[in-house]
Amino acid sequence: MARREFSAGLVLVRRMQGREWFAAVRPQGKEPGVWALPKGLVGNGESTSETAVREGFEETGVTSDLVRKLGDVRYVYTQSWNPGRGERVFKVVSFFLARSRSGRIGELPAGMEREVAEARWFPLEDGPRLLAYRGEQDMARRALDVLEEEATAAQAI
Repeated sequence: MARREFSAGLVLVRRMQGREWFAAVRPQGKEPGVWALPKGLVGNGESTSETAVREGFEETGVTSDLVRKLGDVRYVYTQSWNPGRGERVFKVVSFFLARSRSGRIGELPAGMEREVAEARWFPLEDGPRLLAYRGEQDMARRALDVLEEEATAAQAI
């Protein structure tokens, strides 16, 4: 039986220069150009939405307000950092759309430099091409769709 692991993350957006931008992080130890969404393990007593907001802040330095859940990414991996064990892990990562409230990207809380090499804003339309992982590329597409629906609804009023 595979071990189960639950994480949560954000497509953290802000409006600048007339377009939507999203926060991406380069995890420590990854080569330049490997970009991911902020995410992490759900803490004891934490909901997935609380985890997403916490991880977004810890990995980018930006506080945010949740807009809505975008969906879950599910996959199985083999734990490789424990030599000889190779335990299979069934992982679910819940992703949320959130709007930036305050903070400067890259001003990370103390100690987070162990996890994050850098954090940056990118145009949201580049997310599906820029992000390293397929599930996260899908979440960037979903965020684009949600924001487009909101803009269309606002124009109809």
